[in-house]
Amino acid sequence: MPALLNCDMGESYGLYKLGEDEALMPLIDVANVACGFHASDFNHMRATVRLAKQQGVAVGAHPSLPDRQGFGRREMAMKREELANCLIYQVGALKGFLEAEGMVLNHIKPHGSLFGMAGRLEHIAHAICDVAEIFKVPVFGMLGTLHETIFPARGIPFLAEYYADLEYDDEGRLIITQVHDAVDPALAAARCTRAIREGLTQTVGGRDVRVGAETICIHSDTPNAVDIATAVRAAIRAEAG
Repeated sequence: MPALLNCDMGESYGLYKLGEDEALMPLIDVANVACGFHASDFNHMRATVRLAKQQGVAVGAHPSLPDRQGFGRREMAMKREELANCLIYQVGALKGFLEAEGMVLNHIKPHGSLFGMAGRLEHIAHAICDVAEIFKVPVFGMLGTLHETIFPARGIPFLAEYYADLEYDDEGRLIITQVHDAVDPALAAARCTRAIREGLTQTVGGRDVRVGAETICIHSDTPNAVDIATAVRAAIRAEAG
């Protein structure tokens, strides 16, 4: 099965626009829609769901730590139940908009620092599983982290994700920057091709680390996200034959 191209999007808020969602949506297979705690609001959530429906794109929830000021890219100390409640609130809101448009929730993909914390902190990973069990959907995550061990052990379907527009450190962890820089589309496409073929990517220190690429992510707030998505989509199609 070809890798699925996914995008973190729906991150505008009020009168503030972030990301080229209308241009990106026809290029992707799956949209990870912000749920209001790092970005988005009720109007933008529904508009993004409607746009995805028009383009035949599946929609998953992209919940965050409650950190709108830091765009969900700062770590916070939260206990398991508190975090699970925070995530149920967000995912439930998006599920309501999906049902209003006759769509189903496809998956959960934690946002930003929550994603990274779940990779190394057991109580965070278990909180995400607690929520996935309620909504009965898969979770996106990374190989070489607690995502790979705890999610399947809890019986949660797990899709291994590769990031086209972010770097990896020498431990194989994702480097989550607060503001994303532009990325060379050709380089991003080449990295994705290698991730699909070999299950490897090069870190900032020049090491090769193991990665999974069942689904490949692009961020809508990367400055040249449309160019990256276009190049990566072509690379995925080429690999699929």
